[in-house]
Amino acid sequence: MSTLSARSLSVRLGRNQALSGIDLTLTPGRFTVIVGPNGAGKSTLLRALAGLVEPTAGSVLLDGRPVGRMRSAERARAIAYLSQGGQVAWPLTVASVVALGRLPHGEAPDALPPSGSEAVGTAIAAVGLGGYEDRPATELSGGERARVLLARALATKAPVLLVDEPIAALDPRHELVVLEVLKAHAQAGALVVAIMHNLTLAARFADEIVLLDRGHLQAHARPSEVLTEARLAQSFGIAAHIAHEAGGFVVVADRPLPQA
Repeated sequence: MSTLSARSLSVRLGRNQALSGIDLTLTPGRFTVIVGPNGAGKSTLLRALAGLVEPTAGSVLLDGRPVGRMRSAERARAIAYLSQGGQVAWPLTVASVVALGRLPHGEAPDALPPSGSEAVGTAIAAVGLGGYEDRPATELSGGERARVLLARALATKAPVLLVDEPIAALDPRHELVVLEVLKAHAQAGALVVAIMHNLTLAARFADEIVLLDRGHLQAHARPSEVLTEARLAQSFGIAAHIAHEAGGFVVVADRPLPQA
């Protein structure tokens, strides 16, 4: 069971102070969604948690160990990271692309051991691409390719999964499919963190919400505690309708508020 923590984390990108003094602890078995307006520092935070951005102050710890000091292969086995807008450049089959997720384990994608083959098959089935194994990934739709890349991350079997806007290119049905996959992955014991812009779906699926605004952590709690009318007005500049209905906690953006 892995715990991922940021301690007084600050990151500067050129002249931009992207993150300032972030204190955050994320635990297994929970699906955490990071939200915030454009430029809030969401992707920078996710990359810092993955050990891909060096802090200018503070630290990121995985079970008490500095992530930045882990060997790259060890870190890749522990933390699976899926960037926003990932691409498939070569006409590899779906199964071959997903098999790349086994590289951190020292497994050759074209000669997987039984455990690797099982991981790949399970990941492909989880994202709803069973039967696509032999199709070139470059011939798939953008949404299908996005699910292939998610399957590659799942195939790593890392205890931590970090994904940046996993539903950005998907139709409504497959948005739900992917979010159900991420939720189930967390319920199975993984630590799962995703960046999302859809507040309605974030409220429905997240166990906890991290709200960032201008590089600062504004809140980290259950969706109903974070996505309040006051916070949505302050951070997003929107008026929102919030309700507790039979299907759960519901957030619907109504209209933009006048800029100050």
